[in-house]
Amino acid sequence: MAWFSFTGTNQNDPSHYTLAPTQPSCPGTTSLCAIQATNNGSDRPVLSDPLKAEIQQALQNGQPTANVKMKD
Repeated sequence: MAWFSFTGTNQNDPSHYTLAPTQPSCPGTTSLCAIQATNNGSDRPVLSDPLKAEIQQALQNGQPTANVKMKD
């Protein structure tokens, strides 16, 4: 599993994430910062249905989960 910083606007689009060398630090407001996912071989995350649901849950609750980091 690798960390990917959310760098776009669509959390369900792998091209809106950038591979991070370590778990990113995310100052700012409460919103999506990064996810932990399998690398698809092209330095993009594999966005499985369970991970998409986890991202949605984190966004709705404003709380991080095991694989979703929110901005600090």
